[in-house]
Amino acid sequence: MAPPALVASFPPQVGAGCRVLVLGTVPSMRSLHMRQSFAHPHNLFWPFMGTLFDAGVELPYAERIARLHAAGIGIWDVLKQCERPGSLDSSIRAGSEVANDIPALLDAYLTIAAIALNGARAQQVFARRIAPRIDVRRSREIEVLALPSTSPANASIPRAVKLDRWRALSRWAASGVGAQGNPR
Repeated sequence: MAPPALVASFPPQVGAGCRVLVLGTVPSMRSLHMRQSFAHPHNLFWPFMGTLFDAGVELPYAERIARLHAAGIGIWDVLKQCERPGSLDSSIRAGSEVANDIPALLDAYLTIAAIALNGARAQQVFARRIAPRIDVRRSREIEVLALPSTSPANASIPRAVKLDRWRALSRWAASGVGAQGNPR
């Protein structure tokens, strides 16, 4: 196994009027190399965003982000940094996790009504390191969605089942974007 490398998150990609914040764990090695969230070619995040919000992988990265913002969706990670050999969440070294300041982001974007957690590790880190720091009143205003990981490492759930679960984001999409990404 490769020695652990210090892995750092990208800045939040959140636009004005953000309604739902999607949180991954921390960028994969491919994402870090490409300087794009969810960049592994077998990660289902962008294909799902294409189906739901016309923000698919066939578009340039900046356009995908712009379309997510237009739909009221922002993306970030639960971890600001950690030590990890390779890209698997299961390889994150215990004790090396430093959480992103999600509570401050929620205070800055009062329009955020939901947090979608991409996979089990993001859910665990959020519950342990972030949720207890969110103001009680603010936490009552936010629905937390535990979604299956879009990572290629999560092959135990069929793609159609994952997509069906990810359709929950459409509930918070901006009024101009429908469940399939088509204008209403």
